[in-house]
Amino acid sequence: MMEKVIEILMDIDDSVDYETEERLIDDRILDSFGLISLVAEFENEFGVRIEATDMIPANFNSARAMWAMIQRLMERC
Repeated sequence: MMEKVIEILMDIDDSVDYETEERLIDDRILDSFGLISLVAEFENEFGVRIEATDMIPANFNSARAMWAMIQRLMERC
């Protein structure tokens, strides 16, 4: 499933090494449009609901952080 997160990220911007990048938000690699696109894709792909309170840099700074957030959200369902 982590591979699917990276695939979705690559669809947004394929110039980033998502395997190693850990400051996607802090370094402004992902902008607000990219973030909104990610949220929509994650909700559709994984059947989760990402609330405004989940949209913090710690959850979106890396692909691993995004996958961890998705796993937590899937457990709530």
